[in-house]
Amino acid sequence: MKIIYAGTPEFAAVALQALHAAGHEIVLVLTQPDRPAGRGMQLQASPVKQFALAHNLPVAQPVSLKLDGKHPQVARNAHDLLQSVGADVMVVAAYGLILPRSVLDIPKFGCINIHASLLPRWRGAAPIHRAIEAGDAETGVTIMQMEEGLDTGPMLAMQSLPIAGDDTTGTLHDKLAALGADMIVAALAQLEKGNMPATPQPQAGVTYAAKIAKEEALLDLSQSATKVARKIQAFNPFPGASALFNEVAVKLWQAETLANNNGAVPGQVLQADADGVVIACGSGAIRVTQLQKPGGKRLAAREFLQGFALAGGSFQA
Repeated sequence: MKIIYAGTPEFAAVALQALHAAGHEIVLVLTQPDRPAGRGMQLQASPVKQFALAHNLPVAQPVSLKLDGKHPQVARNAHDLLQSVGADVMVVAAYGLILPRSVLDIPKFGCINIHASLLPRWRGAAPIHRAIEAGDAETGVTIMQMEEGLDTGPMLAMQSLPIAGDDTTGTLHDKLAALGADMIVAALAQLEKGNMPATPQPQAGVTYAAKIAKEEALLDLSQSATKVARKIQAFNPFPGASALFNEVAVKLWQAETLANNNGAVPGQVLQADADGVVIACGSGAIRVTQLQKPGGKRLAAREFLQGFALAGGSFQA
């Protein structure tokens, strides 16, 4: 099939690679404009753009696709380009721009989205983070026909997978990216045969996965150890959960829950040695095994404690 592909991060690059390997003709790749990144804040191409350029696929990076938005001429030029390539379908995965009706109607089979949740649960920008944070037992991928609403379109395919007790957003992302890549290849094969029934999303069970804000990263240690540990896992690798120790924001990257806090106040450091840093929570405690100080690297507890004393102190609850 002739495909327009719209995506930006690594999650989207995995599916683009699978479609390319399956022999589909990628007639155009849309991705977000290059952004400053790294310590030097140099402009960096998205993972999708990097793959496209490495495989000689045409790339466009409009700042908007809305004809009535702030950049109408940019959007008009993008519309003209989309219409000119004669695509059968547009595949969208974590693109980051709103697709107006005028774009959704351009490809022959419309626009199909790869969404990393079991819709209608966790519509929106951060479904992987929010599923872990909420303690969901499972998640998955939904292939969806796009509408103008936020992830409201009819479902074409869905597969679930369990969330392991030690999953972080990073590990779960990789599992879902691989699953989504396999599913979109299979979905397009069915679509090509004209055998792709769509199922409306149920009205019950709708939740929204709001975009992660950096200010959410500060942990509330008065919560239960279970909730605190989930947040640490959900915010790994971005933005990284943190707690204040003597006004220094220490990032906590890996933690396990302990049933007993020995009646200590939330935030109190109960143990700090090579086995980890045990911190009392509102109920129970967490043992943190990987930490990071500002400007430093992620370190195992043993190495971290060599340069940052925690024993006998307390984190801000």
